[in-house]
Amino acid sequence: MNGETAAGNGHVVATGTSHSGSYEEFLHLDELFAACQQVPDHPDGRFFVMAHQAFELWFELLLHELEQARDDLLAERVEAAQYRLRRVVAVDRLLLAQLDTLTTISPQQFAGLRPSLGTASGLESTRFREIELLSGLVGRHLPTTVASQPRVRRRRQEPTLWDAYRKLVRRRGFAEPADVVTCDHRSWELTELAEALLDHDEAWVMWRVRHAVVVERIIGHQPGTGGSTGVGYLRSRRDDRFFPDLWQARTRLR
Repeated sequence: MNGETAAGNGHVVATGTSHSGSYEEFLHLDELFAACQQVPDHPDGRFFVMAHQAFELWFELLLHELEQARDDLLAERVEAAQYRLRRVVAVDRLLLAQLDTLTTISPQQFAGLRPSLGTASGLESTRFREIELLSGLVGRHLPTTVASQPRVRRRRQEPTLWDAYRKLVRRRGFAEPADVVTCDHRSWELTELAEALLDHDEAWVMWRVRHAVVVERIIGHQPGTGGSTGVGYLRSRRDDRFFPDLWQARTRLR
């Protein structure tokens, strides 16, 4: 295919080819911004659509980086995994800051925009759900759409980032990941990885908390779009953790 190959998600990606076009062509900006044109007929419609598209672009990048970090851990490429996780955490924190932009919509303006959303809901974000599953949150039943089920099912069947770290820890002579935190004989390499995982986890805890506050600020305790309970549901998820064993290990330290 002239230097192209089909990726696992069905997309075609370039392999080993150089680009001779312009900056805009290299980034496919015409196609990207064409997807931003169909917005609700409302003063805040463009902002609302583009803000959420930006979230999804970052989610897509996080999936790529988390997959790479997981595969690096499975192959015992610890430095490479650390490299990926630093980027993951930087993007996590950017997403947390990006939530603040949503508070620029007043409750009155959002009330006028809301009918245009129909049944669309952020709960339908397949990539958001994939990030949670890939990170390690596999035990909780979370809502999915019919369209997202094949991708979500695949994520449930593949190793998580937590699985990869646990295997690495055992290969290095520890019984469980928590032992890296609590044992007198520690591996600083594994400890650094554990802290990077907790940085990722903590950022998502903060994201859930902040998201609930943002939604409450805009719609109060009204039901959310798509039939969710709104703030009530978001608050119910504040205690979710990707790596609960690493958190609980702190309690066991004396």
